[in-house]
Amino acid sequence: MTGHDRGPGSPTVLVIPQWQGSAARHPRRLAEGAHRLSALLPAASRTVVDIDPRPGRDHDGVRHLDALSRSLEATRTALRRTGDDGTLLAVGGDCGIELAPVARAVARHGDNLAVVWFDAHADLNTPDTSPSGGFHGMVLRTLLGQGPAPLVPEPQERLSARQIVLAGVRALDPAERDFIDSEGIRALSVRALGEPDRLLAAVAATGATHVYVHLDLDVLDPAHFTGLSCPEPGGLHPDQLHTALHALTRRFDIAGMGITEHAPAADTADGDHVLRRILDGVGFRTSFPGGPS
Repeated sequence: MTGHDRGPGSPTVLVIPQWQGSAARHPRRLAEGAHRLSALLPAASRTVVDIDPRPGRDHDGVRHLDALSRSLEATRTALRRTGDDGTLLAVGGDCGIELAPVARAVARHGDNLAVVWFDAHADLNTPDTSPSGGFHGMVLRTLLGQGPAPLVPEPQERLSARQIVLAGVRALDPAERDFIDSEGIRALSVRALGEPDRLLAAVAATGATHVYVHLDLDVLDPAHFTGLSCPEPGGLHPDQLHTALHALTRRFDIAGMGITEHAPAADTADGDHVLRRILDGVGFRTSFPGGPS
């Protein structure tokens, strides 16, 4: 997937059906959601990471920490096997699946990388501040080097706060709010995202030439998309999200993308239609299979 000056192409899709990072009511739906998302996506190649579906042991304030460590190593192994050709699309699963893909993007692009975090939640807790112990609420803080020790990336794979743009975040814990303020992390409200130029300006202000896009589907308003693990009212309309993603992929080179937290219920036809609308034509290829023409 490339930016404005090159033609689109199909990505390498890495399916990571991890659920153990979630503190939601029905976390195992996320594994099903990963496979459903994968089936909708165009791909030059597709790899399903061998994630152990069993729960793990809680440790140091983190649920299922040993299972998450095994999943991280399995994802790293899969990434090494995919090679460097094409753009990576990581499909989860809970937000914790982003550890290895984002770390790889940081190692490749360094200070030239920005991460746009489309999410209702900032995911900036630590094990000490998390009210739930669910790692999906700690993953971005861990990518900054401040998380559970077995999951923290190597120094050359860590983000800095200036590389982050929060997009659509609206459900913050007090410690997260304090951290955002103290670190000066850029954040755009749902309302601000209605003006794509504001998003582009925020990313440009990081100095980045490449962008990794994290898309937790709960950035969407649950009135428009029901297959959410942790729904929060007041989110984006699917058309707003499509416009924002399209603007990013036209302006910046896309280093990778992760789509997470899809928790489909029994009837998924409507949800599949919404996902196609959001992703159609967004950098991967001109026409999304089964999507709008």
